[in-house]
Amino acid sequence: MGGVDKPAIVIGGRSMLDAALSAAAGCQRIVVVGPHRPELPPSILQAREVPPGSGPVAAIGAGLGALGPDTAARIVVLAADLPFLSESAIAELMRRGIESGADAVFAADESGRPQYLIGVWRRTVLVERLQLLEELINQPMKALVPDHTVIVPLPGVADCDTEDQVHAARTAAVGSGSPARGGAASAPRAGGEALSLDRARAVLRDELSRLTEYRTDLSEVRGAALAAPLTAAEALPRFDVTAMDGYAVAGDGPWQLRADIGFAGGQRPVGLLPGEAVRIATGAHVPDGTTRVVRDESAEVTEGRLFPVPDSPRRSDIRRRGEDLEPGAPVAAAGMPVTAALVSAAAAVEVSEALVRGPVRARIVMTGDEIRSVGPLQVGQTRDSIGPILPDLLAVHGVRTLDRAHLRDTPHGFDEVLAGAGDCDLLVVVGATGSGAADQLRAALERAEARILVHRLRLRPGGSTVVAELPSATTVIGLPGNPYAAVATLLALASSIVEGRTGAMVSRRPHGPLHNAGEIAGPVPRIVPARYAGDGHPSSGWIGDADVRTAHLGGLVDRDGLVVVPSDAADGALVEFIPLPR
Repeated sequence: MGGVDKPAIVIGGRSMLDAALSAAAGCQRIVVVGPHRPELPPSILQAREVPPGSGPVAAIGAGLGALGPDTAARIVVLAADLPFLSESAIAELMRRGIESGADAVFAADESGRPQYLIGVWRRTVLVERLQLLEELINQPMKALVPDHTVIVPLPGVADCDTEDQVHAARTAAVGSGSPARGGAASAPRAGGEALSLDRARAVLRDELSRLTEYRTDLSEVRGAALAAPLTAAEALPRFDVTAMDGYAVAGDGPWQLRADIGFAGGQRPVGLLPGEAVRIATGAHVPDGTTRVVRDESAEVTEGRLFPVPDSPRRSDIRRRGEDLEPGAPVAAAGMPVTAALVSAAAAVEVSEALVRGPVRARIVMTGDEIRSVGPLQVGQTRDSIGPILPDLLAVHGVRTLDRAHLRDTPHGFDEVLAGAGDCDLLVVVGATGSGAADQLRAALERAEARILVHRLRLRPGGSTVVAELPSATTVIGLPGNPYAAVATLLALASSIVEGRTGAMVSRRPHGPLHNAGEIAGPVPRIVPARYAGDGHPSSGWIGDADVRTAHLGGLVDRDGLVVVPSDAADGALVEFIPLPR
């Protein structure tokens, strides 16, 4: 949240982690699950769910494992985003658990909603429920909840999932004079104006909650972004190496050629005396005393002696230790996306782990009774032509798709989808963003107290797009059900969503002349398919499609990308180009 993990946010003079620790002060042993916190005393155990960010169930499993088998009969499970949680509230849950004999006792907030991350469990039951799951990664808390439970309404158990809730909690803390009581509530973003594409991107980059940072193996997190600068652990090269196949020589020559040979990764040849030479391969550690490397093509060997070829260029051809990077030198700045190039550059200086955010994990929800993925179509049905390709489009932006679902048109379907979205970072909803009878997403977002960031776009097609943030901090993007509009809008906004969630650097966007812009432009900016003009070089510009069939993606076949055409643009106007993934 704003680049700071939520437990560290201070409300009422203490961090939310301190609030949780204070509430659990009466417990025999405490384990904090999350990024390592050196400031915690040794008496508090620390653990990390695997992989980091894999959800509350995985975190509970890690915490229980850290406590070990010889623990008390009851386990307290607390989230660390509860600024007003008190020790008396935990005591009340414990009392009710003992009196009722329930397997688990959970708090309920003032709205009556159970808070499954404020609970007291029988240890044996918690262990059994964890063992029943095939895996713990990205499981919802409801997968753990046993049948015999008691729900206890308690004051001060509201959580803080958004900046609005943090602000409300701080206001409540100031009003009460202490962090003992209070609550937080979120409010939808005021106003419903349609934003320009540039403004919408800026809002998403600046106002989406940041993902929690954690340290991990860089090779496992393509699509994440560095949360801190990356510096070299070792020099590059680590020692003086030859840059070419040839001969390491000492002095001006000719040289007496020794019988040994230096290979990359092999034993370093013993030091050279003046007038000596040794055969050496590219990348090999040059021996002490080497003054330069003579390339194969610049050398002649006669009766065990090495002579330079007359008039051949005199070069060093030695890469000196640290000439590329010294230890501690910057490799990449914070916000740099984790790409194959970054992983390779880090490995070259002996860096395998780094502090990162992401990658973004997405769930795709296709909506509508008329949509069918497999099997023969019935009367009134249409084929799902974009759901299967959305994971590929998201992957181009580093987003990992967890799953893809189909939501029928039901009165409360969206409420259930939004309520269960806390285990993903991005919820991509296709359809139901308009104002028709079956378009229920906006009302469900309001009921979920989501913070609306983009109400609509000033763009055609794609104007009905909505982007919001749930109290769980999950980003929701509602795309039009029209296939072309959905794909075009997603490609236009996906990178900004990733930048907002991971803190990645702003993407560079190619621009060039659109030769037939006047034929395409209208009173509202448009996004249309385009192909390269001339020889295909970007400087040659593009030719856009004036007529777009939006009910399918046939118009993208044999096109190089999309162009964003400003309103009332003239021929030759500079426009943004969005390449199409291949």
